[in-house]
Amino acid sequence: MRRSTASAVPALVVALVLGGVPAVAGADDPFADHERQQVTWGSCPFPLAEGARPAECALVTVPRDWAAPREGVDLRVSVSRVAATGARTGAILVNPGGPGGQGTSLAGVLAGLHPGLGERYDVIGMDPRGTGREGGAEPALVCEVPTGRLSARTDLDARDRSADSVAEHLKAPRAIAEACQGDALTPYTTTWQTAHDIELVRRLLGEPRLNYLGYSYGTWLGAKYASLFPDGAGKLVLDSSVDWQGRLQAAFEAFPPINQRHFDRVFLPWVSRQFPELGASATEVRATWERVRDFYAAGGLLAPDAYDGVFVGMGSEIRWVFAVLLLSLGAAELDGAEPAGRPWLDDAARARFGVPVAGLTPAVVLSALRADDYTRVAGTRYAVACGDQPTRSASWYRRLSDRQGPENPLFGWAYGLSEPCGHWSDAPRQVLPALPAGVAGRVLVVQAEFDPQTGHEQARAAVRGAPGVSLVEVDDSPFHGQYAVGGNPCVDGLVDVFLLANSRPGHVVCPGVPLPGEDEVHPVAGPVDRAPTAVAAQSAPAPSAARDGARDRIATLNAP
Repeated sequence: MRRSTASAVPALVVALVLGGVPAVAGADDPFADHERQQVTWGSCPFPLAEGARPAECALVTVPRDWAAPREGVDLRVSVSRVAATGARTGAILVNPGGPGGQGTSLAGVLAGLHPGLGERYDVIGMDPRGTGREGGAEPALVCEVPTGRLSARTDLDARDRSADSVAEHLKAPRAIAEACQGDALTPYTTTWQTAHDIELVRRLLGEPRLNYLGYSYGTWLGAKYASLFPDGAGKLVLDSSVDWQGRLQAAFEAFPPINQRHFDRVFLPWVSRQFPELGASATEVRATWERVRDFYAAGGLLAPDAYDGVFVGMGSEIRWVFAVLLLSLGAAELDGAEPAGRPWLDDAARARFGVPVAGLTPAVVLSALRADDYTRVAGTRYAVACGDQPTRSASWYRRLSDRQGPENPLFGWAYGLSEPCGHWSDAPRQVLPALPAGVAGRVLVVQAEFDPQTGHEQARAAVRGAPGVSLVEVDDSPFHGQYAVGGNPCVDGLVDVFLLANSRPGHVVCPGVPLPGEDEVHPVAGPVDRAPTAVAAQSAPAPSAARDGARDRIATLNAP
């Protein structure tokens, strides 16, 4: 269903002057000028997703630099609002992560997926500064990288440690860093600045406290908002968490080991159960995977680095389906066999390509693989990741590649050679504080055991660094994003109790739900060190294209 702008709101757009918490006027109050603005709600420029509730949208004017709010040309950020349908508790701002994820459409998606949330809360979305306006023409931070600065090779393989290969790999991150640092908006596109934008939104909404739900990088943003504005922060749900008490960049540096663990312990064994023709054990499937890697490379169909990348950051069911299709079709063509079809996989193939697995070829699936365009790069990702805190050097990342590659070959060789932050020269302009002790009692962290995009260890480190924060772990789960998008009733129930009934759990372990195509959970040894807490085994969630799409969006935004 697509929402037309003509029918989304009445023709008469109501202009609301929202007072918010009074500020003391004066030059030392950064909000004094901007919180007087008029907020006009109207139709949203993005299409209404299937199952989503309609939202109303507005543009909010923010200073370019909150450290000097009366200097420079103001910016505009887009916000959305889905009004509570029942007894209203307050407002909750949602963020899908990134850095650089637009969140205005997410408000309606989450309100539609989880009606209990949308009944009690106004769900607020926001497109953070630097991301433009979702569905609209508001300019975004885009780094223009000269083509001549990039490698012309189409066969890059980070396992090749020759001087020429390393030099070719280093071209893109160096060029991206230089292009992004050359944009005038980059120094003002940071978590510190966006947290101030959120505080302005809270004041304009007139909320005494603004509640928050953030996924992935959104956990960092939410924790830093609460650290900078503890009096304005309400309840915070930090789902699929980085270590927001430590270094943001450490979450990216952990991609190789957490992706290798996900691949070796969960994905390959699942493939061996679901597709025994690809291998009767994880070891045999891995051998098939290597043969297909060589097959795609030899035929010039897919560079080794690009092939590996399909199996990195597989934080959603949709990404798993795409990966197994690529593997299965390659193996079938290599061996002259029929591709492996399963009812649930055929349904997924029809939904994505219009035909069952038998009607697909590797070329068709590869056509859907997004080719990396390094000439126009979304700059918010790097402005935040490299600009929030001091960065490591390029030589440090090269040594990290040498260390991580042997034990984590899926992404260990490539990551340290591909990180633009290693070439970042600008120092941070502000310091981000740690979470104050007084806020810890209002924070709930949710973390899957085998999340390949924000590692379990990152979440545990944040909780250890902030005594009093509650933790819900999801045993055996390999996916990114849990609350409202995972179909796990244990997780949804615990978070709902926190948000809707004002009762915060302590340290709880939820059982996972079955993986695609399965009707039971296959336990895997991992970093969750206690059994699920008094909850019976859970069945597979009912199929939901809306839920799968929402989780895939979160996973895609936060992929390396």
